[in-house]
Amino acid sequence: MSVPPSLHTIKGVCILDNDGKRVVSKYHDTKDETFATAKDQKLFESKVFKATEKSSSEIVAINNYTVVFRSNVDLFFYVIGDSRENELMLLSVLNALYESISMILRKNVEKRALFDHMDSILLICDEIVDQGILLECDANNIVNRVHVKTEDIPLSEQTVTQVFQSAKESLKWSLLR
Repeated sequence: MSVPPSLHTIKGVCILDNDGKRVVSKYHDTKDETFATAKDQKLFESKVFKATEKSSSEIVAINNYTVVFRSNVDLFFYVIGDSRENELMLLSVLNALYESISMILRKNVEKRALFDHMDSILLICDEIVDQGILLECDANNIVNRVHVKTEDIPLSEQTVTQVFQSAKESLKWSLLR
């Protein structure tokens, strides 16, 4: 039986620490019982972590899902797709995620630095995948969109953090004059 083509190809993006605990996760298929609740998601994450923590390959199949992953220092990066999904496409999403985060963190990809830049990390995830639809795989384009200068954004569209950062910069420059 043939499955109709769909743009909704990414089931989830997940970053776990070296103990298998969630750092960042975004699931896009919450109608699926595997990702319906936070408890179900954490159960799936523990299965994925157990299957990949000692694995030397980049791809594993778990519960009718294809999972591509990459580990670095104290973090594991995962992209989850349907079992029929193209592994090369999932791998390109994983590479875009990792390279974008690496650029933002200035090649210092570790748990502490990730927590310090959590807002940018979540924006990166949103720039790559939206509701399971792949939007962008070029790390340079992703980083450019995430790091838009706050002066270019109208005040009404800035986040609270961006407003405080702008105010802090303005105050610093006014005191230095």
